[in-house]
Amino acid sequence: MIELLGSYLVVFDSGFDVLRYLTVRTIGGTITALFLSIFLGPIIIKYLNNLQFSQSIRDDGPQSHLSKAGTPTMGGLIIFTSLIISTLLWADLSNYYIWILLLTTFLFAGIGSLDDYLKIKEKNSKGLKGKHKLIFQVLFSVLILGIYLYLSDGDNLYFILPFNKDFIFDISIVFFILFGIFVIVGSSNAVNLTDGLDGLATVPVILVAGCFAFISYVSGNIIFAEYLLIPYIEGVGEVAVFCGAIIGASIGFLWFNAPPAKIFMGDTGSL
Repeated sequence: MIELLGSYLVVFDSGFDVLRYLTVRTIGGTITALFLSIFLGPIIIKYLNNLQFSQSIRDDGPQSHLSKAGTPTMGGLIIFTSLIISTLLWADLSNYYIWILLLTTFLFAGIGSLDDYLKIKEKNSKGLKGKHKLIFQVLFSVLILGIYLYLSDGDNLYFILPFNKDFIFDISIVFFILFGIFVIVGSSNAVNLTDGLDGLATVPVILVAGCFAFISYVSGNIIFAEYLLIPYIEGVGEVAVFCGAIIGASIGFLWFNAPPAKIFMGDTGSL
């Protein structure tokens, strides 16, 4: 939205062109998501407390975890809301990578929200059955990959082996979809399992988002890509704005999740 605003305002003053710079918008998205999460945090925590959406703790885990019972869950709403608003504000909304990412976030947060709601309703830590959760994840992954293929150049699919710049080969759509499902579902559950250990997912997510922000930034810049001998992917640099928003929203969430935690992200956030 701000990128579009900069395109209009540059007619009146060339200085407004800075609003279209990817670096500026990535930083803007990060800071906006940070302040949004800090602002929205108390509002969402109070709302969830009023609804008595509290965390259920497994009795077969460490005894120290039992003291966490009663702390509101579904704190991923803080991250989700801040991430979505910030991305819509700072990203180039004509870029289909952004819409694929927003759709993925919305669908998987939906699975997590349903899981959290069932845990609260049934007052136990089971929630959505594992096989049902996996079915939803696979179906949504197929939908996301199908939309991606429709919007992008699906006739030119390549697999590039990491750390080997010369190992590049064509792949079929079937392999692309199967591998894509593995990456999307695997990544989502990896964060979910990490958070299930002891609410440790936020910092790893921040670090990984930072790495992906850098990778997408240099891959989307033809000069950097050629210099670093990595594949140039037109338009993928815009993903850095989304990753920056993840970082900002997660740092803001940590303010409320640090011991003693006022809220847990729940599957709404981890998935």
